[in-house]
Parts: sequence; C-alpha cells; structure tokens
Amino acid sequence: MPTLIVVAVLVAAFIFLANVWTDVLWYQQLGFVGVFLTQNLARIGVFLVGFLLMGLAVYFSIRIAYRARPVYAPDPASQDNLGRYQAQLEPVRRVVMIGLPAVLGLFAGTAAMAQWPKVLLFFNQESFGQNDPQFGIDLGFYVFALPFLGFLLALLMSIVAVAALAGLLTHYLYGAIRIQPRGLFVSHTARLHLGIMIAVFLVLLAANYWIGRYSTVQSANPGRWAGALYTDVNAVVPTRSILAVAAAIVAVLFIIGAIIGRWRLPMIGTAMLIITSLLAGGLYPWVIQQFQVRPSEQTLEKQFIQRNIDATRTAYGLDKIQVKDYQATTTATAGALRGDAETAASIRLMDPNQVSAAFQQLQQYRPYYQFPQSLNVDRYEIDGKKQDTVIALRELNPSGLNASQQSWYNKHIVYTHGYGVVAAKGNTATKDGKPDFLQSGIPSTGVFGDDSKYQPRIYFGQNSPDYSVVGGPEGSSPREQDRPTSKDGGDAQYTFTGNGGPNVGNPFNKLLYAVKFQSTDLLLSDGVNADSQILYDRDPKDRVQKAAPYLTVDGNPYPAVVDGRVKWIVDGYTTSSDLPYSQPQELDNATTDSQTVSGRNAAQPSDSVNYIRNSVKATVDAYDGSVTLYAWDDQDPLLKAWQKIFPNTLKPISDMSGDLLSHVRYPEDLFKVQRELLGRYHVTNADDFYQNNDAWSVPNDPTAKSGDTTTPVKQPPYYMSMQMPGETTSSFRLTSSFIPQTVGGDARNVLYGFLAANGDAGDKKGVKDPKYGQLELLSIPPETQVPGPGQVQNLFNSNTTASNELNILSRGASAVVYGNLLTVPMGGGLLYVQPVYLKSTGDTAYPTLQRVLVAFGEHVGFAPTLDAALDQVFGGNSGTKAGDAANNNGSGTSGSGSSGQNGSSSGNGSTPQAPSLKAALDDAKKAIDAGQTALKNGDFAAYGEQQKKLQDALNRAIAAETAQPSGAASGSPSPSPSPSSSGK
Repeated sequence: MPTLIVVAVLVAAFIFLANVWTDVLWYQQLGFVGVFLTQNLARIGVFLVGFLLMGLAVYFSIRIAYRARPVYAPDPASQDNLGRYQAQLEPVRRVVMIGLPAVLGLFAGTAAMAQWPKVLLFFNQESFGQNDPQFGIDLGFYVFALPFLGFLLALLMSIVAVAALAGLLTHYLYGAIRIQPRGLFVSHTARLHLGIMIAVFLVLLAANYWIGRYSTVQSANPGRWAGALYTDVNAVVPTRSILAVAAAIVAVLFIIGAIIGRWRLPMIGTAMLIITSLLAGGLYPWVIQQFQVRPSEQTLEKQFIQRNIDATRTAYGLDKIQVKDYQATTTATAGALRGDAETAASIRLMDPNQVSAAFQQLQQYRPYYQFPQSLNVDRYEIDGKKQDTVIALRELNPSGLNASQQSWYNKHIVYTHGYGVVAAKGNTATKDGKPDFLQSGIPSTGVFGDDSKYQPRIYFGQNSPDYSVVGGPEGSSPREQDRPTSKDGGDAQYTFTGNGGPNVGNPFNKLLYAVKFQSTDLLLSDGVNADSQILYDRDPKDRVQKAAPYLTVDGNPYPAVVDGRVKWIVDGYTTSSDLPYSQPQELDNATTDSQTVSGRNAAQPSDSVNYIRNSVKATVDAYDGSVTLYAWDDQDPLLKAWQKIFPNTLKPISDMSGDLLSHVRYPEDLFKVQRELLGRYHVTNADDFYQNNDAWSVPNDPTAKSGDTTTPVKQPPYYMSMQMPGETTSSFRLTSSFIPQTVGGDARNVLYGFLAANGDAGDKKGVKDPKYGQLELLSIPPETQVPGPGQVQNLFNSNTTASNELNILSRGASAVVYGNLLTVPMGGGLLYVQPVYLKSTGDTAYPTLQRVLVAFGEHVGFAPTLDAALDQVFGGNSGTKAGDAANNNGSGTSGSGSSGQNGSSSGNGSTPQAPSLKAALDDAKKAIDAGQTALKNGDFAAYGEQQKKLQDALNRAIAAETAQPSGAASGSPSPSPSPSSSGK
C-alpha cells in the first residue's frame, strides 16, 4: 500500500509538472512568459499569505489554549468524561495541532488565491482624475482600493473567527472552560485569550462598517438606480458610521472585561450593538424609504438620479455622443438620393449569414475545408476606392475526412492547416446572383495577390484542430497536405517554416506533450522529428485571452489581409463593476442577439460590469499564431494599471501600420452594451428619466430563424459604409436602430432613433483618426411615424407584386430566403433594404441573390437590382446609382446552385419583344399543378417535363420584369402611395 501511494503521488506530480511546464513553453514561445510568471506568482503569493495567516492564527490559538490548560480540574466527574477524549486525542495531538491549521490554511489560501487581480491592482492603482459626487474621493479608490480592502477585511474576519472557535474548543476540551451547576467557569488565561480575539474581530467589524459607507455609492439597487440614493445618504451612511464607532467601543469593553474578569459590560455592549444594527441598519432606513421617500420620490431622488445618469454615460462612453434631431420624411420624391451617392453605391446586398453557403459550395474545393456560418464585413481600397467586402478564411475541417482517413497521423501530422482568403463585393452580385469574388480560388488569386504577395496558409483560426505537429529539417520531404493543384487533381505538400509553437523534437518535451494530450501516438510516431513544433490553443480569442488575462474579449474576431499577412483582429475590453453610481449591465444579456442565439457569434459570459473600455486592439497571425497587443485607449486608468503589472506586453498605437489601422473597426460587443443602455440613458434630464416616458428598445430581428420562433431575438448591429445626414463623405460604421419600449405588451414598431459608431481609424501609420469611435444618434420625432424594422418586414410580406412572384418561385423546387434588413438614413428619411435569395432544395444548393426589396415610408420597391428598386421607390429616378447598377440589363436564374456550377443568366432582357409577366407566371402555376398531378400518378417522365416547363416559365417571368420600365414592378410609381400601404 505505501508503494502504491508513493507511485500515485509521483504520477500525479508528474502530470501536474507536465501541464505547468508545457504552459511555460507555450508562453515562452509566444513571448509572454512574463504574463504567466506574474499571474502565477501572484496566485502563489496570495495563497501563501492566506494559508499562513489562517494556519498560524489557528495554530497559535490552539497552542495558547493548550498551554493554558488547568493542572487540576475543579469537577472530577466532568474531568472523567473529558479525560477519555483527551486520552484518545493524546497519541495524535501533535499531528492534529499542526494538521488542522494546515488544512484550514489550505481552504483559506485557495479561496484567497482567486483574488489575485484585486491585490495586484491595489498595489498598482492609477488615478481616474475624477471624484465621486458623494464623498469627493477619486474614482480610482473605488476601482482599485475598496475591492482589495473589502477582500482583506473579509479574510481577516474569517481567520479571527475560525481561530477563536478553535481556541474555544481547545479550552473546553482541556478544562479551561467548564459548565458547572453554579454557572460557567472560565480560567483567567482563557478569558483573556477569547476576550482579545473577540475584540480583534470587533475592530475588524468596525472597519468593515466604516468602509461599507463608501460601498453605498456602488450599490446596484435592482430595479432602481445604481449608487447611493436618498435613503442611503441620509440613513445608511450615518448608521454605518454609528455602528463602526459602537463596534470599536464594544471591542474596548471586551478587553477591559477580559482583564478584570467581568463580562457584564461587554455583554450589554454586544446586545446593544446587535439591537442597533437591526434598528439603525435595517428598520430605520426602511422607515425613511417607506414614509419619507416614497411619497415624494421624484423630488427627493432627483439629485441622485442625475448622478446615476452622468456616471453611467461616462462609464460606458456615452457622454460624448452627438445627438441630432432628425426630421425624417416618409415621402419619396424623384431624385431624393442625389446627395447620397456614396451611401447608395455602398449599400451591402451580400448578407454574411446567407452567402456563407455560397462560399462553401463555390470555394470549398475539398471536403476537408470549411467556411464559418457567418462571414465578416470589412473594407478594402480597390482601384483607389473603398469597397465593402464580405470576407472569410478557408479553414481546415478535419471532420470532413472519410472515416478511413480519420487516423491520428492524418489528423495531426498531414491535415494541419486551411488555405486562402475568399472575399466578395458587399454591394453587388454577379448577374446570376452569386457572390462577385474579389479574392478566390486555389491557388489564391485576386486583389490581394497570389502566394507571392500574401501568405495564404491558415494554421490559426476559429476552427483549427486541437493540436498539430508541423515543421521539419531543411530539405526533408514535406508531409502536410497543402492545397489542391491543377495537375491531375492532385494535392501539393508543404512544410511549416514559421515559429508557431513549442518544440517537441527532444524526448522530454515529447513526453510532456504526450501526457498533456493523453496520446501515445505523439510519443511514438515517426512523424515527430527533431525540428517539429506543436501548435495548440489556436483560436484567436483564446490566444489573446491567455496573453492578456485581464481582458474581456469580443465575441467576433475577424480576419484581414494586413501587410501581406492574414491577421485576426481581436478587440479587448477592460471592465470593472466598482464604479460609483454607474448602472450595471449583465454582459450576456446586453450582447445577446440573433447572431449569438444562432451560434454564429460567441456569447459573452454572465459578468456584471458598470465600466467598459475598448482599451486593446490585438492581432493574431493566422500563419504562425503570433499575438500583438496594442494599447488602443492609453488613457484608460485600468489599462495603465495592468501595464504596470504586465510591463512590455503592449505596444503603442504608433507601432500600428497604416494597413492595419485601415481594417480596425468599432467593436460589436461594446456597441451592443452601449445601445442597450442608450435605450434609457439617451434621456439626460432626471425628471424625464424618472418618468421613463421616452424609453427605447432595440427592435427584434424580423428575419431571425431560431429554434424557438416564439421568443423574440434582438436585431444585431450591422456594418456598412455610409454618410450620416449633413456629412459629405462616407465612413465605415456600425449601426443600429431603436423603437419605443413597451412593458407588458408588444412595442409599437415605429422608429425613434438611429445609432451609428464611426469605425474608420484612418490609414496613416501610428495615427488614429480623431473621428474614430464617435457615436452619432439621430433622434426621430414620434409624430413622423417612420416604420420600424418589424413593420417594414410586414410591409414587404404584404406587397402584392413581391408576394405573388415570390410565392410562385417558392412553390417550385426553390425556397425564398430573406437577407438582413438594413436601415440607412438617406433622402431625408430612413431607407430599408433587404436582399432576397432563392435556394433550391438540393444538398449542394446555396442561396443566390435574385431580388431586392426597398422601402421608404410606405413606398415599396421590388426588382432584380437595388438600383432598379430605388428607381421604383423614388418616382422612376432615385437620383443616384447603386452598387449593382451594372446588373440592370441582366437578371438571375431561379436561385439554385451547386458546387462547381458557374451558373448562367437565363433572362437578360435582350429578347426583341419582352414576354408578358402575367402570362409567364400563369404558365409557371400550370406547370407546378401539372407536375404535382404527375407525381401523384407516379408518372415521373411527365413530372420531369413539367419541371422543364416551370423553369422556362420562371426564366420568362424574370426577363419580362427586367424589360419593364422602372417603377412598374412596385405597382405604384412614387410619389403616389403603393397598394401595399393598406396591408400594413
């Protein structure tokens, strides 16, 4: 048995060593070993302090009690009972006197260890340069000092309480405390010992009451306003001061009582302290709240509500928001978009969620490649002009291998990386509705160049294998599957040449990683050579989180081609929950929308914060995994403190290249937290805020398709290049809209506000554009009755022309798929744009863009192109050209597609005489009915013939609509009301 125990301990120790040392190797290779050492030394230091304080306190308390045991017990009968316990304890007394404090110390140290950030921040605190309105103390005290003091007092109070209890039990066990017929007997030493312990506890309690005064300004007050309110200021703070003084006085009484041997005064003082804490700490504030505050709440709380408004807006970066009253019109007039040419040309028609399937089918090439569920939106300069793009990386998909190929060697040695960037224009499609690719193919070609212009191999991404073994000696035969070649459909091989992971060439490292990943293959495989590296922790979010453990990382990292490398750009936030008077937000609730519910974007943890800054921009190289952190907000006090804790880990903005700056964008999760708060905190007057009669909410996504369709899901924010009203140039912005908030019922779906965040950081090395991050809010008067997203979606669904044609198309072998509904301030009002895709029912089908729905007020346009739809809405001439204007002379097919198909434009309006739209749709209906009859009769030949007729009829319908003059498809040339207005 001893041998087995020793072996088990050695095995456990070796496994622990393997995990620790592999972490050291990982951080060392990444260049952040200082982060690993600092945080772990801090953990160890805090653990040791907690362990030693608890262990020594309990040990000396027990030892003092044992040494003070009486020589002669006054009660022989009781002594006999206790003697048996003493006799049983005596053989192991020394072990217990050391072991019990050690065990209790382990518990205390483990609990304290998790508080290492508070300790480090306390010793590296920074000034906020702003005082709280109640006590006039710098905000840094509440963020850095108060959490540490609260932790320290809680630890010390628990140590004193446990040590006192251990001393009390020891005194009783060895006879220094006895229960006698005449009363309680307590020896002089025991009385002095316990009296001092109780006094120390009361002193700590007094200190806790005293700092509790300051914590009132951090109160969350669920359902109300954060911070110290009228009752807190006028009842809670004074009573806590009184309780602090009372606890200190009672502590003195206990010391006096322990010395003179009289407990009457300490007992009376303790009783009075308890009664005072109940009355002054609970009953008195309740009476003030119920009988003084509630009858005049708006008047008495006004000052404190204003504090809450001001602090919240500052803490979340809403204090510098630019608000503009926007008298939005709902009347569409010819030429109304003449001043919005840049915005019209940039309106995005490629929904990143819908075109992912097209990327998969047209650009996958091999089953071991994959694209994410949702693509990303970025912008690139092409031919001197900014172009919004949808972009994704062709990452590895190990599960796409055949079952016979799912060997350890293939999964970890051969299939190690993805290949290439795929990007398409965001504002247009090909004539048959497919993405208009800017970068595509294998080998990768396009506006970013080929393999000689940028490194296309993707070793680090969101879908990389758990680990891969790569690299080899110079001149050795490559083993990694690289990419398909054009020669006989073969595949090229490759050897990783970067510095992406720790070396596993030596036997010791190989053994450690074999233990870490529980793989004997890693230990024995001949695929591991002297120059092999092991790549793991490959998700960009995970790498940044490990390199900067103090950051909250955005849920949507995105790739960009920067200076010839593929970089993941990751936004990092510094957060706190300790700022005075700032309203707390649950990150998971605030950032939840249709993207996170569907799993396309990662959700944030359920942490409560009341301060947030996008303080760090990070990049992760997709080839070698190198992490670079940039101090984006170098004025953030929290970031300054962490920079002192982890020096030399962040680079200044001056080190950011112009190419990298041009791809920085405003972060999504920060924007979602801000818009959630802005629903109430756009109101800056305390009286109006109290009445809550102008509260807004984020509209639900009318296109969301979640598992539970009855549960409303918020609309996500959208990236787009646009110019705000009154501006002359467009910028890349993140946008969202607001509708009125209704509690206990459905919200009235009219637009009350439109929010945009400027995401253009410029393109000059080391210089951040001063306009970056500017929040602009268009406040729309309620009387304008601008339809909200839900109302517009209903307007689209009830449009006669659109619904009839889409119903005909969807009754065949295709399904209608609605893209994201964009809201754009244009033409003096709000324009809604929604791409409409068609998708066949085959396994390899993907949506193709076939129609565009546009709404302005009650006016609806429905055409094969956005340009034509805009003309329909705005009296036959919108006054500008959309990005897909070149497609006006052609239209798409019925909307099906499969991998490898190039597609063709079936109807391009070039026939001498355009066929009748109605006749074509009638023929389509007849073909559908005849085909269904043939299916029922089992006549598959007849069914196939009817499908051909259906396809021909649909092509003629598309060609007929294209040939019509602008405005015909809407059924109501603007500015006269469209027939769909009655269907609202």
